[in-house]
Amino acid sequence: MKFKTALAALALTGLASAIGFSTVVAADSPIEIREGLMKKTGAAMGALAGIAKGDKPYDADVVKASLTTMSEVGKDFPNHFPEGSEAGSEASPAIWKNFDDFKAKSAKLASDADALLAQLPADQAGVKAAVGTMGANCGSCHEVYRLKK
Repeated sequence: MKFKTALAALALTGLASAIGFSTVVAADSPIEIREGLMKKTGAAMGALAGIAKGDKPYDADVVKASLTTMSEVGKDFPNHFPEGSEAGSEASPAIWKNFDDFKAKSAKLASDADALLAQLPADQAGVKAAVGTMGANCGSCHEVYRLKK
């Protein structure tokens, strides 16, 4: 069930991007940087999901690159939430109220990606399990810290 939820979230993210939905923000603003990092993460999840579903063949380089992206984003993401950057964002004010929890969720994403990189999934089944792990991380944060439209 979580796998299907993660795939649905990825599809909706892609659809929103395809129809040009975006927030107008200043170049290199914290919001723009956060959105860019989320797009990178979404693309990484999409690449993994394609392998997990069997739409794409297993490719160790793609798996490694995707997990590396998720690790890097997880480590860097909280750095782009300065006070006062809430307006015009899809980020919930709860982030700033519970910043330690938010940072912990981001760190868990990075930690789980690092663990998967250390034991790189070697086939489609392994990638499917990895998508479940990483999707659960994404979902746990989005449920609490992303504004619903």
